[in-house]
Amino acid sequence: MSSGGGRMREISIGNCRISKELFIKPYIIAEAGVNHEGSIEKAKLMIKQAAAAGANAIKFQTYKAEKLASKNSPAYWDRTKEPTESQYKLFKKYDAFWKKEYIELASYATETGIDFLSTPFDFESADFLDPLMPAFKIASADITNLPFLKHIAKKGKPILLSTGASTISEIWQAIETMESEGNDRIALLHCVLNYPTPLENANIAMISDMYSKFEDYIIGYSDHTLPDTMNEVLTSAWLLGANIIEKHFTFDKNLPGNDHYHAMDEHDLRKFIQQLKIHRRFLGHTKKHFLEDEEISRKNARRSLVSKKAIPAGKVIDLEDIDIKRPGTGISPELYDIIIGSIATRDIEEDELLNFGDFKSK
Repeated sequence: MSSGGGRMREISIGNCRISKELFIKPYIIAEAGVNHEGSIEKAKLMIKQAAAAGANAIKFQTYKAEKLASKNSPAYWDRTKEPTESQYKLFKKYDAFWKKEYIELASYATETGIDFLSTPFDFESADFLDPLMPAFKIASADITNLPFLKHIAKKGKPILLSTGASTISEIWQAIETMESEGNDRIALLHCVLNYPTPLENANIAMISDMYSKFEDYIIGYSDHTLPDTMNEVLTSAWLLGANIIEKHFTFDKNLPGNDHYHAMDEHDLRKFIQQLKIHRRFLGHTKKHFLEDEEISRKNARRSLVSKKAIPAGKVIDLEDIDIKRPGTGISPELYDIIIGSIATRDIEEDELLNFGDFKSK
């Protein structure tokens, strides 16, 4: 288990530096998954739309059904939205892409100016995806697949690990497994394995717990809630410390089945990024200090010691001689107790701002 102390506070993916600093611009992943439905044209359309909307990365999923699930694997998603009765049958619908297609998509993403990512679900896909990607994303379901974690860690690239349906000890076990292969470039993404995730199950407050418990690691959030509350959920996750945001992406939210129904589209992504810009604008600095624009207020809205009445030279100053008024360009009220009992060095008129040199000690 990590000893803490802020050892790992940033990673780089492509040209983007991702740190644990609060309220910086997050790394945004448009999770296209298999919403391309086996069409290279639709996949390219999503790449183009995600890049145009401002995402940092487009991410797909790379698998072959027979490598991923047994033929008897039961469904665990909302069957009213996606009626397929087994994981194998669902995955078989969408596993048309393999090496040739992902090479083509990675090249197109580079041309479009967006990072290409794809989650591998087996050793072979991890190997052929390696030269195509700046980082690896590992699905929550593989958090206890320790041989697979070791295999990916050996490649030395940043690893984004989803932590859905996992315990703290399972997360630490995964971290230690990857670090045992010399790779500590790890980001941990909170997520909930409900498809879709009911709003009351999102539990994004867990991000705060992860932020503190895993202090040496970047924290992110992978979202499966419905898009009608996307801005609130994703923005709140970011405010809680998630500096990587992943959300399913589609070219048409109205399409039935698979991940279309809980995905964002280009319009949603643009709206979210615009909201982040507004938040970053008014959140500002994370360390408390007055602003340069407040300097005039510091001088004029604060108070100074003022003569309540005329004070002749040589008089010992008492409580009845001093008032406290604006502006703050004279002697600060912080020195009130020092001025009381001192001697006036000159004639001071009523309501005059007092200054150093107007008094001396007895």
